[in-house]
Amino acid sequence: MDVKISDLIKYRPLALKCVAGGKGLSRAVTTSRVQKPGLLLTGLLEELHLDRVQILGAAEIGYIKSLDGRGLKRTLGVLKPCIPAIAMTRGLEPPASLRKFAGKNCVPLMTSPLSSSVFIERIIKFLEEKLAPSVVVHGVFVDVLGVGILIKGRSGIGKSECALELVSRGYRLVADDVVIVKRIYPSTLFGMGSDRIPYHLEVRGVGIVNIKDLFGITAIREKKQLDLVVELINWDPKGDYERLGFEQKTADILGVGLPYLMVPVSPGRSVAAIVEVAARNQLLKIMGYSTSRELIENLTAPKAVPVRKVKA
Repeated sequence: MDVKISDLIKYRPLALKCVAGGKGLSRAVTTSRVQKPGLLLTGLLEELHLDRVQILGAAEIGYIKSLDGRGLKRTLGVLKPCIPAIAMTRGLEPPASLRKFAGKNCVPLMTSPLSSSVFIERIIKFLEEKLAPSVVVHGVFVDVLGVGILIKGRSGIGKSECALELVSRGYRLVADDVVIVKRIYPSTLFGMGSDRIPYHLEVRGVGIVNIKDLFGITAIREKKQLDLVVELINWDPKGDYERLGFEQKTADILGVGLPYLMVPVSPGRSVAAIVEVAARNQLLKIMGYSTSRELIENLTAPKAVPVRKVKA
């Protein structure tokens, strides 16, 4: 998995502009970490990390401009031709020697008006998201009361109809059918839809509908943190289903365990209402409140014996 330098330029929050080495825009970045060389340019420390984008701020550019002859040649020798790219911050004008190095070795040389601290924060966040481990899950992803719920189940069991009912109640759709789940370090999962079918929902008997067009911009989300997995299954009279909520099951996605509920589906059951209640109950658990635990404590607590007053 990698990110091309051309993708960095297309990402508007970085405000990048290529000023030299444009033939190397197809170079790829494979790590979310970047490097600000600083003293490395003087040759006092070890070599640069060759797989990282190099960030040059006012100090580095000022140092390069102050050099000439052998000193300049030695410093530019630190910047190996195989590094992915060089990004200069604060809208600094690149020295002619740096332009020549970038053009000769096809190393993209870019500038951004952002300060070094802001630029580094944004590029790391962008690369972490793009390079994060991901998996495609079949299901429907919705945002109910701020709780990201992944609804799974066999085809035709009613996942999309459940999502449609939740949207009509004022909640938000993130993705239908194809849910892309990414793990952001260290253990946070985010879900999003495919770029090819954004905000579309398949309703059997009606067809494919666009939730954004039908319900407006407030009925959709581009991405959401994943908090709960609900799997819809066919009702079986002999099935053993959770009735008290004492046992908390988990579903593993990309090595992260998420709260998991198995909800049996039968005619007459309002699955959307059950999912909404599950979201409210999950919010209580996040706040440290457990209905099942409180019930057990009330049942096992010794009862106070009433004391009768005796008249003198």
